[in-house]
Amino acid sequence: MDTKKILVIIPAYNEAGNIKKTIDEILALKSAVDILVVNDGSKDGTAQEAGRTPVAVISLPFNLGVGGAVQTGFQFALQNHYDVAVQVDGDNQHDVSFLPALLSPVLQNGSDIAIGSRFIQPFLGYRSSLIRRVGIHFFAHLISFLTQYSISDPTSGFRAYNRRAIQAFAADYPHDFPEPEAIVTAKRLGLKVVEVPVQMRKRMAGNSSIRYLNTLYYMIKVTFAILLNMIKKRKVMEA
Repeated sequence: MDTKKILVIIPAYNEAGNIKKTIDEILALKSAVDILVVNDGSKDGTAQEAGRTPVAVISLPFNLGVGGAVQTGFQFALQNHYDVAVQVDGDNQHDVSFLPALLSPVLQNGSDIAIGSRFIQPFLGYRSSLIRRVGIHFFAHLISFLTQYSISDPTSGFRAYNRRAIQAFAADYPHDFPEPEAIVTAKRLGLKVVEVPVQMRKRMAGNSSIRYLNTLYYMIKVTFAILLNMIKKRKVMEA
């Protein structure tokens, strides 16, 4: 792909049924990337399944949430001098054949962060449930309005980051459900964000961390977090 040093970070919580397939698909690309699985305190065989593959595995002693797991990956990338980090969810819903396309704008210095969007033509395949799509579109409009970025898929966990973004997020990354808030943080830090069309697939094993009854809680919590993040930006500008 490039002469730059690239790390694929896979945060995983109770993904024993998906993690090995996710890793195998990345390895099958035969790309010059390293892979790190951050086992986020899983209670199943996630660590054991990842350990059956030739990749690095960090097992956290307890569940920190996806934000804590991804930040662990950023810290690893920073300490080991990676130029680019790629976030890929451990549930095998991301089609990693789009990895070169996702990396392209970052490797070409066109952006600090590239987000894989399932809502950009021509790839409009599996897009999750109706209630999730409502939440995704709500955040897309809110974040696009607040940041002036053109964002269609703010909850996507398929992302590429350059060295500047790695340094920023290794020091401070949102927790719980971080993807939407991280875009606002990127704006506050002056990072350039673009979207790349990708495809997603239906989860084949395990359960998502965001279920039906807590979707409203998720939306309210993340909305407050986004607004507080914007207040931080105004305070910095006024200081």
